[in-house]
Amino acid sequence: MHPGVDAVPPVPPRAPETDPETAPDLLAPTDPAGRRLAAGELARAAARVAGDRLAPPAPVRLGDVVPAPEQVEPDPAADFTLPADAVVRVDPDPAARDVAEQFAALLRPATGYPVPVADTVADPAGGLTLTLSGAGPHVTGPIDAPDTARPDTAGRAGAEALGAEGYRLDVRSDGVRLTAATPAGLFHGVQTLRQLLPAAIESPAPVTGRWTLPGGTIVDRPRFPYRGAMLDVARHFFAVADVLRVVDHLARYKLNHLHLHLTDDQGWRIAVDARPRLATVGGATQVGGGPGGCYSAADYRRIVRYAARRHVTVVPEIDLPGHTNAALTAYPELAPERVAPPPYTGTAVGFSYLDPADERTYAFVADVLGEVAARTPGPYLHIGGDEAFKVPPDVYARFVERLQGIVADTGKTVVGWHQIAPAGHAEGRILQWWGTQGNDPVAAEAVRRGARLILSPANHAYLDMRYAPDTPIGHDWAGLIDVARAYDWDPGTHLDGVPAEAVLGVEAPLWTEFVTSLAEIEFMLLPRLPAVAELAWSPRRTHDWSAFRDRLAGHGPRWSIAGITFHRAPEIPWPAEPHGIPHLPTQTSRPEPPQPRRTRRVSPPR
Repeated sequence: MHPGVDAVPPVPPRAPETDPETAPDLLAPTDPAGRRLAAGELARAAARVAGDRLAPPAPVRLGDVVPAPEQVEPDPAADFTLPADAVVRVDPDPAARDVAEQFAALLRPATGYPVPVADTVADPAGGLTLTLSGAGPHVTGPIDAPDTARPDTAGRAGAEALGAEGYRLDVRSDGVRLTAATPAGLFHGVQTLRQLLPAAIESPAPVTGRWTLPGGTIVDRPRFPYRGAMLDVARHFFAVADVLRVVDHLARYKLNHLHLHLTDDQGWRIAVDARPRLATVGGATQVGGGPGGCYSAADYRRIVRYAARRHVTVVPEIDLPGHTNAALTAYPELAPERVAPPPYTGTAVGFSYLDPADERTYAFVADVLGEVAARTPGPYLHIGGDEAFKVPPDVYARFVERLQGIVADTGKTVVGWHQIAPAGHAEGRILQWWGTQGNDPVAAEAVRRGARLILSPANHAYLDMRYAPDTPIGHDWAGLIDVARAYDWDPGTHLDGVPAEAVLGVEAPLWTEFVTSLAEIEFMLLPRLPAVAELAWSPRRTHDWSAFRDRLAGHGPRWSIAGITFHRAPEIPWPAEPHGIPHLPTQTSRPEPPQPRRTRRVSPPR
């Protein structure tokens, strides 16, 4: 009962029926399934009604979600307050139950409520219900279609309309129902529920307050099927726990791919049983010196499992034929001169490459890609392919063509930076485009031959760029990227000659020459990551900078309460800063990486 409500209002007596078993009782209250409420249920329902009438409105509006949902229909009279005896009810499906368990685990710390999970979709008053509506086709194209092709405005969206990742959320004063065709859709819907609860839901300890959700209906699904971010763990090595924290940030904003840049000149970060020196020798250092590190097979499996539970697919990258100094240090027979180069701790690019003329190179590649593919349940294997400046173009093209065949033999789909575009087309191949100009005839020609694109324009989506001239870390070769610039582009029309249907999705890379800690990772990701997430998820008709910046501002308190470091970008109207907000540690104590500064990803396409 809400404070100030002293008693349950009396229930008015109703006239007796001549045949109580058959005659309709038009005055008797019923539950959403049409069943009459028993006396105790009726009393609790009346108490809720009385409390809701006296309660303030929900502190979060239904439309305050990032990324912006496709359809939002608020109903201010239908706010729902989570009761202390709330139960999460879910279809008896293992994957759906796992989503429900994660939802309940999210609610428990701040509310202090037990929040049990029950395998049933019964919808009693006060319930939280997660329902699978049946398998629907994966929506792979943009969703900016005529209204007749989208879920109707009444919210009558079935499995086909929602696709593989969409959901429908109905918040009513007597309960909440989340419906999706797949567990992934349920998971994305839970992230929306998380944002609709008061910011204090992020607290790791119990907080006194009303846990009220705004009433209404949301029908939502993504614009693009591939929505991701990249973490470079090769320049600086990051522990498994740090990578898992990045997965959490992606999942919060409905991003569904984590691209791990696992190998480069400065370090090799994944153990390969057939080539053990890659870990012990190739993984032994990093930019600026230091111990480096390498993920064991068990470490990598842990990352993959953790991500999969949050419906995030890991995309491993083994950068070839360039960016391979760490591999050559471990296996000098692969170097053109057959001499082991010294470990490299600087930031220059383009000087190393595997010998394309030696068959031992291809045996090495097959060993490495075969093991990595076997440990990766996702469909993609990234081969890098950029900045092999010392390899002649014709030799490079033949190397990439053989590489694409090796990837196909593992059963994976090949992904490469857009420098692989001139090589012969391989079925299903994907180019990751990182250019800074919207005109790239070579990439457009690869699309005409059947390639699809992941867009990562360096002057909009590279999260290692500084926010402003005084940002303490980061690059600026692609320009300064504040939140407005990260938000101000359209993946569907960004590249000339590339139709929207050829765009698989969007990815925001974070290179780590200047990033050395989890706090610095978070500082560079947030608040720009949600901007990229909205471009990848939301229909273009919802794109509005003014509205986005206001919605994004509400996430500052959430990050602060959760202990997440972020940049308080001056263009965002953040609420007053609470005490205890984590700040980026001072940079003066960290040695600068060796110069010259990296010029990565500014060379024109081959």
